[in-house]
Amino acid sequence: MCLAVPGRIMELSNRKAKVNFNGNLVTVDVSLVDAKVGSYVLVHAGYALEVMQDDRAQELLELFGELEEYSNEGHS
Repeated sequence: MCLAVPGRIMELSNRKAKVNFNGNLVTVDVSLVDAKVGSYVLVHAGYALEVMQDDRAQELLELFGELEEYSNEGHS
């Protein structure tokens, strides 16, 4: 299964971006999208695949948070 995760672009330089994933900054290749600092991007395998609307990114982040809480409660 493949999973793409939303993150916010914090810095941008030469088609590489520092993207914030829940407090972790990761270097991401943004050559496939029209990236801007402050935008959310959907990332898979180190590549930004899509620039996301803020509300859609927040929905996904909330869903991932709920899934993490559920799994921490001992459900599998």
